[in-house]
Amino acid sequence: MKLRPAFGFVIALSCSVLAGAAQNAAPGGKAFHLDAQTPQGLRDLFKPTGEPLPILSAHRGGAGRGLPENCMATFEATVRHGWSMLEIDLRTSKDGVIVLMHDATLDRTSNGTGLIKDRTLAELRDERLKDREGKLTEHRIPTLAEAMQWARGKTILMLDKKEVPVKEVVRAIAEHRAESFAMMLGNVKEAAECHALNPEIMMEVMLGARERVEEFARTGVRWSNVIAFVGHTGTPDVELCRLIREKGASTMAGSSRNIDRELLSGRVPTAEPLREKYRELLARGVDVIETDIPRDVAPVLHRGRPPTGAKAKFFK
Repeated sequence: MKLRPAFGFVIALSCSVLAGAAQNAAPGGKAFHLDAQTPQGLRDLFKPTGEPLPILSAHRGGAGRGLPENCMATFEATVRHGWSMLEIDLRTSKDGVIVLMHDATLDRTSNGTGLIKDRTLAELRDERLKDREGKLTEHRIPTLAEAMQWARGKTILMLDKKEVPVKEVVRAIAEHRAESFAMMLGNVKEAAECHALNPEIMMEVMLGARERVEEFARTGVRWSNVIAFVGHTGTPDVELCRLIREKGASTMAGSSRNIDRELLSGRVPTAEPLREKYRELLARGVDVIETDIPRDVAPVLHRGRPPTGAKAKFFK
């Protein structure tokens, strides 16, 4: 299975991507990098210890004006505003290349039409991506290989596999020696399959109910290998979060379907009035908030302050 285009093409595209990203960078050019360094370091980073963890999860990379979802320039802009891991979506082209795209079709997020799986990588490269407002940009569809190459030493990728088989996601992570910065998102069954293939890979597992926690416990997968996603509600179950933390896993909850909408709908002008609502998620036992607007939330919630103690070494 082919995973990367010709080397020269990658370099040319990377230069174009970084040039575009620079236009969206925060003043001063500062970047907030996460570097777990090793697979054990990644487990240590997310080990629940009670100390604050100033990390967001950028849903689909954190799209915005001029910045499409699942786009390299968007990733670069996101890590210039706060420490964020990047949740990205995987699809497979007709010629077997894993590319980044949420939908099965091109229609919503690009000027193309039709199924991703019916188009070769070269054909997909001809299409331009749209931003969150539906406006056409000059940005193109990236491959997973390009995202892996860029992310090392900068951030953590959370791979939402969509229809890509677990074994192919595991193979891609292993091929790029990315166990220290790439994780797989899936259900309990998929987590067990991933762990059997490569126990060094960390995962985000959907554990929003007690029965899912019990089901996961029966798999034998180490709790230290997972972040538990507990739901998209603004009031996550405190006792569920406590139970998961006691077992040795961090928790994650989404704000994209609730708090984020207050800013995206224009009901508030900035994220500052929403700060206490995000803080309430943390107070209820959530370690990492997944958000559509990481560049807005990071400065008001975590304010660019790295943690103290043993985890400080992972924050650059």
